Amino acid sequence: MRGPVKIIDRKNDLKKGYLIRLEIGFILSLLIFISASKMNIYTSGDDESIVIDRQEEVFIEEIVQTKQELKAPPPPRPKIPVEVPNDEILDDEFIDLDSELDLEETFMELPPPPPPSNEEEPEQEVFVIVEQMPELIGGIASLNKHITYPEMARKAGIEGRVIVQFIIDKEGNVNDPEVVRGIGGGCDEAALEAVKKIKFVPGMQRGRPVLVKYSMPINFTLKESNS
Repeated sequence: MRGPVKIIDRKNDLKKGYLIRLEIGFILSLLIFISASKMNIYTSGDDESIVIDRQEEVFIEEIVQTKQELKAPPPPRPKIPVEVPNDEILDDEFIDLDSELDLEETFMELPPPPPPSNEEEPEQEVFVIVEQMPELIGGIASLNKHITYPEMARKAGIEGRVIVQFIIDKEGNVNDPEVVRGIGGGCDEAALEAVKKIKFVPGMQRGRPVLVKYSMPINFTLKESNS
């Protein structure tokens, strides 16, 4: 009967030892917790570091607008000549000129050349009244120095006014003078000769010289001729 009793006693001892160890561990844990709660945690100002976030800097870079240059397309590549084999014979085309083209008949059907033009150039317009009328260069004195009183008219006592009409060209020269009203005795011919020797400033129309028909009276008096 001693064997079973020892086993029971040993189990009881283990159970008591376990409880004692459990109680000791709990007490130690409680002491550690109490001691930790009573400790003061100080933070020194020297060790404290303040982190300041640095503001991000934004740089604006000016973008230069580039101009795209359009390049001319490259010239087309030259075609590679294709060599014709010497064995190939080209067919010759023969043209029968006798059957298709009659040279004599062709020349016979050509129209004759146009006759030479004998038409004269159209005459230029002659004005009677223009914006700026012609002016006698030197005045009436230049006309009087060319007038010679005819001897026949002087002896016959003929005097009066001869009206001569003429055309003044673009250079101021007198063309085609004619007596419109005469007095005879050689005065008409003397008036024509005097008019041919005078010169005018040409008449102007729209800023350019033009042809002007002009009439000029020429007086013949015996009193002026004797002086």
